[in-house]
This record gives sequence, C-alpha cells and structure tokens, in this order.
Amino acid sequence: MRTQRSRFQRSVRTISELCRSHRHDPLQRQHDALSQRLRGHFNYFGVNGNVGRLEQIYRATCMVWFKWLRRRSQRGRRLTWERFEKYLEARPLPQPRITVQIWG
Repeated sequence: MRTQRSRFQRSVRTISELCRSHRHDPLQRQHDALSQRLRGHFNYFGVNGNVGRLEQIYRATCMVWFKWLRRRSQRGRRLTWERFEKYLEARPLPQPRITVQIWG
C-alpha cells in the first residue's frame, strides 16, 4: 500500500498554501496548525507499507515551512537551516507512524 502520487502532491500543495497564508502568524500558532495537519495525515494514510510516503510528507512539510519562514524577513538576519533545526528540536513536529496494521 502506498499513497497515490496525486494525493501526495495535493497534501504537499495544501500544506504549502497553509504555510504561505499564515507565514506572519506567531510560530507557535503555525506549529500547532502544521502538527494538527500532520497528525490527521498520519492517522488517515498510516497503514503498514506506506511509511516511505509518510516520511516524504514529513520532510516536505519541514522544507515548505522553512521556505515560507525565510520569506518573512527582508533584513540581513534571516532564518538559517541550523536555527530552524534547533527550533524543531525544541518543538518537534509529529513523527510519521503506522496507525493501522492491514497485514499481520
């Protein structure tokens, strides 16, 4: 079982739209919204055999969120990947997990 490409791309597109439209909100509010989306995605698509796509959606979410957070500032001190990783260590996003075992 694997998530279809079109559904995967649609998920990434909606997460990107969420990050773009809420990029000026406080980080905690953005984090809460992304965490809620990821938990829902993992609960719906979290069947055994699909862990690869779940990891891809997690990485895509991190990359998209980083992209839109970098566009918040026009000054010299921009968000670096190292600072973003420290933020994710302090407040991690939900990790991909299998919620339903279809096969024994």
